[in-house]
Amino acid sequence: MTALRGRLPEPAVGAGGVAPETAGSPDADCPGADCPGADCPGADCPGVDRPGADGPGADGPGVDRPGASRTGDAKRRTGDGKHRTGDGPWRRGRFVAVAAVLLALTMLGHTRVPHGFGNPGSLLETFLPWLGAAVPALLVLAAVRRSATAALAVLLPAVVWCSLFGGTVMDKRSGGGDVTVVSHNVHDRNPDPGGTARALVASGADLVALEELSPSTAPDYGRVLDRSYPHHAVLGTVGLWSKYPLRDVRPIPIMPWTRALRATAETPKGPLAVYTAHLASVRVHPGGGFATATRDEAAEKFAAAVRAERLPRLVVVGDFNGTTDDTALRPLTGQLRSAQQEAGDGFGFTWPASFPVARIDQILVKGVTPASSWTLPRTGSDHLPVAATLSL
Repeated sequence: MTALRGRLPEPAVGAGGVAPETAGSPDADCPGADCPGADCPGADCPGVDRPGADGPGADGPGVDRPGASRTGDAKRRTGDGKHRTGDGPWRRGRFVAVAAVLLALTMLGHTRVPHGFGNPGSLLETFLPWLGAAVPALLVLAAVRRSATAALAVLLPAVVWCSLFGGTVMDKRSGGGDVTVVSHNVHDRNPDPGGTARALVASGADLVALEELSPSTAPDYGRVLDRSYPHHAVLGTVGLWSKYPLRDVRPIPIMPWTRALRATAETPKGPLAVYTAHLASVRVHPGGGFATATRDEAAEKFAAAVRAERLPRLVVVGDFNGTTDDTALRPLTGQLRSAQQEAGDGFGFTWPASFPVARIDQILVKGVTPASSWTLPRTGSDHLPVAATLSL
């Protein structure tokens, strides 16, 4: 206040050298003063230090008020001043997280899905690999929801899918091999039997097994295949053409009409038992679901014939109308190994030929080692041909 007073005009001196004290005087030093130079706690002038201004009751722009700041922050956090629990990244996306867990449990427990009424088990296992398509969809939903919980939960079905099919998608093909086998459901109404037969000959196969032959089309295939495969046999709706001599050819009774056969191929490395079959078709009925009873019965009969085989080396091919994941076919597939799973590149889907979504045409082996497995280009059939090279 000394510097401030130095700038103010000196007060007039009255008689006796005493300055008069008036309420309106610029230098009045009393609680009622309201001039710019007032030096008392009650002064109410701009630019003057007032201890009370920093107190809780102060009100004005630019003034630091700790109590008011805390109250304002709390209101900004809660919006209307009411307490909220929040909707953070660990609380959002619970529906997506639950869906991811259920997806993982479905894949892990697919063998426990019942095969009773409607047969949901076989239907699920026929298209089991496609459940993996839900993983990226769930991941997108987790990102949209910005949910850490959902993103973490989606890792579970991703890990389960990789544990089930990670090895299948790898390319396991190798060179070498002693015998190449081709199997093809040619479709009984194939519009170009001759062209299909020529495509199979061009594959270079040593053994060609055909399913779904008909009395009218079998001769058309024979006219082309017989020139390259001097040893052949056609029984009912299945046939086998071979570059090697065939013996012990016989039908296997799995249905009222012949849809399976067994033969011994005398290869340069020794005898090889060859089985080919076309198991009964499956149907989807609105009232009955996925009907597989006839197929499953035929599979059990076919499995019994394979189980009774005495030769140590055998190959089993054909259209099984089911995948190797289908537990209903376990009596057959459980005693054999899949050439595609051991030596293929990817799933090798075969049906429908226009856009394959399931591998229902198989090459299974026992006592031999698959070197490579693949599918051939589309023919006039609704199935893709399958091929495998085997080391005997």
